[in-house]
Amino acid sequence: MTSHTTSLRLGGSAPLVREPLDAERADAYAPMFKALGDPVRLRLLSMIASARGGEVCVCDLTGSFHLTGPTISHHLKVLREAGLVDSDRRGTWVYYRMVPAALAVLGGLLGAGALAA
Repeated sequence: MTSHTTSLRLGGSAPLVREPLDAERADAYAPMFKALGDPVRLRLLSMIASARGGEVCVCDLTGSFHLTGPTISHHLKVLREAGLVDSDRRGTWVYYRMVPAALAVLGGLLGAGALAA
């Protein structure tokens, strides 16, 4: 089972403010948070999440950065392997879209609403 699959399977867990993470859950969530810990990947995720139509071509992402195509591809691969985005190849271009369940899992884990309760 990949960490992406494990993360989504563990999505019903309680927020951090209610109970501490066990080792299995921490191992499952860490790649997602690690992927978001890089400013370029955070910007890429934001661009993908806010794209009209729910997806964006890699060709529309690369111009926003002063990085080479292979570097952008590496960052997108990290986001994909963390289970935050998914992609499809169409001809010579790759299109990226959010994995909504992954963000729901992270949001539920952080449980910002639980702080007010």
